[in-house]
Amino acid sequence: MSVHFEERSGIVPCQTSWGVWYQTMEEVFIEVNVPQGTSAKEVKCVLGSKEIELFVKGREILKGKLFGTTVADEGTWTLEDKKLIRIVLMKSNREAGNCWQSLLEGEYCANAWVQDQMQRKLTLERFQRENPGFDFSGAEISGNFHGGGPDFSNLK
Repeated sequence: MSVHFEERSGIVPCQTSWGVWYQTMEEVFIEVNVPQGTSAKEVKCVLGSKEIELFVKGREILKGKLFGTTVADEGTWTLEDKKLIRIVLMKSNREAGNCWQSLLEGEYCANAWVQDQMQRKLTLERFQRENPGFDFSGAEISGNFHGGGPDFSNLK
């Protein structure tokens, strides 16, 4: 899809004990800090449509039910510089109103301010897709942006 809005610009990270996670309308990104020198053979990562498991050197890092549903066969993980695991999950529901409140059900929840900022960003992404000729990258929004923002589909 060709849009001018850089989905990953101005990411709103949710900090955790192992790293960060953040999201766009289409994807959820997980960045896990691991000990320097970690090899891919020491990583076990299982990505399902509703579950995730990540073990490093036999130690559980993440395990549980995802907040939302993903496309299981489109999830990927990479080990970068032998110190960072980057996981990319493709959301099944790719609408601005689908803003995950946590990474796992009941775990790694975004606080109220982070959740608010995540929802604002997803709403801006939606506006850009609906209006590809306009640059919303520096826009500020206020008011009703929860649930993906106002519905303009009935306007002519």
